[in-house]
Amino acid sequence: MLEQRDIDFFNREGYLHVPALFNEEEMDSLDRDLAAIVEHWATVDPGWSGPWRKAYMDEETERQSKLMSMHDLHFYSAQWLHAVTHPRLVEVLGGLLGDNVELHHTTLHAKPPQTGHPFPLHQDNAFYEHTNDRYVDVLVHLDDTCHENGEIRFMARSHHLGYLPHITETQEGPCTPHLPVDQYPLADTVPVPARRGDVVCFNILTLHGSHINRTDRIRRMVRCGYRDPSNTQVSGQSLGRPGIMVRGTRARI
Repeated sequence: MLEQRDIDFFNREGYLHVPALFNEEEMDSLDRDLAAIVEHWATVDPGWSGPWRKAYMDEETERQSKLMSMHDLHFYSAQWLHAVTHPRLVEVLGGLLGDNVELHHTTLHAKPPQTGHPFPLHQDNAFYEHTNDRYVDVLVHLDDTCHENGEIRFMARSHHLGYLPHITETQEGPCTPHLPVDQYPLADTVPVPARRGDVVCFNILTLHGSHINRTDRIRRMVRCGYRDPSNTQVSGQSLGRPGIMVRGTRARI
């Protein structure tokens, strides 16, 4: 699936767009299962908290902004289990991570129409901290993305900065980890629009975010996290839980 130039681009820039990894038939099956499990298990809430909201949304939009989310879809659907262990995806991960690859988690991020939640720049390591960056997040696109519906955006080469301190407290109390919007604005990022069935991979330390969904249709992605199993988790989502080995073996540490 990958040529050496793709791997070099990922290592240099911190992200990689892989078109048409899943075909239309596979996407139709994933769509059907997603609709079924979301109906019973997904949550819709105001989403991330913090002062960044006032920087990227006016008062009315901020009041209405929502995020639909759900963790670990592969525990609820055989089709999604097949997707996160798909041979073509595993081949891509092998090129980026090496011989041994462990699935860490999956999470649905769906932006409802018109006021679907934007995201300030952040590193995913703030949500599931690991000892090194041998960790790749994969965004499976269920819908075509563009500026109007909030495509993923990256600050190129930012993973070379290492782990950055995030804002986690305000005068009002704790908030969702994010970087200061005045120092790390979305305007400084590279947009990566993609098509249904594409995946976009990025390093756990790569700064990324997205604008609000202003279209009349939902925008859905599923983030799948993969790591070298020797990369020890320090804190956060799925801490202490062994994942499925999708490639190679797990060594005893």
